[in-house]
Amino acid sequence: MRILILCTGNSARSQMAEGFLRSFDATLEVHSAGTRPAERVHPAAVQAMAEVGIDISGARPKSVEQYLGQPFDFVITVCDHANQTCPVFAGEVRQRVHIGFDDPAAVQGSEDEVLAAFQRVRDEIQERLRPFYESEIRARRP
Repeated sequence: MRILILCTGNSARSQMAEGFLRSFDATLEVHSAGTRPAERVHPAAVQAMAEVGIDISGARPKSVEQYLGQPFDFVITVCDHANQTCPVFAGEVRQRVHIGFDDPAAVQGSEDEVLAAFQRVRDEIQERLRPFYESEIRARRP
């Protein structure tokens, strides 16, 4: 099963969501990309995921352009901007889903306040993706 997770910068929410889906089921082929990829994965995203035992330190932002025309069982947008600007996929997409989250990278403040925002969004991603995985992905697998 192939899944693509989209966000604007592919530096935080989509990377964390990709990490969680991979941790739920290692047999899934999960990718993430951005409509306007950032230079790097946000260090607070890496730290927040490491706190729950998921290593995304080797991840890098990628452009959605490299996935156009490829087949996916699910294309999941995790931010409103990507949901509105996601290009039409020429490949087969079985289901397109939007599960939106606040952008923790937009939080201004101390290092602790920024990390707290990433931790909150990380927890929300896990809380919302786990039931989605169970009902929409795992339940449909042979």
